[in-house]
Amino acid sequence: MPTPAAIPGLTGIEHIGLTVPDVEAASCFLADIVGAETLYDIGPFEDASDWMANHLAPTKGAHIYRMRVIRIANGPVLELIEFTGASATAPGGWHIAFYVEDIEHALAALKAHDVKIQSGPVTMTEGPSAGLQWLYFQAPWGQQLELVSYPGGIAAYKERQLEVWRPA
Repeated sequence: MPTPAAIPGLTGIEHIGLTVPDVEAASCFLADIVGAETLYDIGPFEDASDWMANHLAPTKGAHIYRMRVIRIANGPVLELIEFTGASATAPGGWHIAFYVEDIEHALAALKAHDVKIQSGPVTMTEGPSAGLQWLYFQAPWGQQLELVSYPGGIAAYKERQLEVWRPA
């Protein structure tokens, strides 16, 4: 049986997600040290359900408190994620997001490779991330990876009339 093709339309790393103990403190540090600029915030999440935890949390009982997307010079953005609960004391990076031109074609390629899909695809329709499509999948060694697509743009970027680096 021939090996399936790689993910079609993948153009590069779009963002890197980092868990931090305090989004405000991490943002201030990165702004002061490397000139980071806040692009948008999501949260705090009032919903006590496990919806976000099921998509992103590394351990059971963890809940996402808030997220902040920042830009540093010219390159992929960073997504700072603050948890409460079980993993609130476990900061560090744990996912890389790749930009794809078409999320459905990319999903088909993942399925052809029998890759474990953790969640998605999800299309954001409200708030600062409206227009963003994403899905999470897992590498064989357990690393969480993400595919994102926003061919029509993201609301927060449109409102700011901001050039944000995106893999070409």
